[in-house]
Amino acid sequence: MRQALGDVVNLHRARKARARQAADAAASQNRIRFGRTKAERQQQADELVRQERHLEGHALTERDEHEKPRG
Repeated sequence: MRQALGDVVNLHRARKARARQAADAAASQNRIRFGRTKAERQQQADELVRQERHLEGHALTERDEHEKPRG
């Protein structure tokens, strides 16, 4: 039996499509694992500054500007 021409598949295109689909899936997983919005990064930076100021406010002695914090 002969196949109709509509059933012919270009293997090169099929391989490329499969590789593209795998790359898209990997990129999607990486966005979930590592991705943060700019607002989230800024919020975290602001929180770190706030915590540092809070700790500095509770220091028992004044530090010189050139002195490194201990710990």
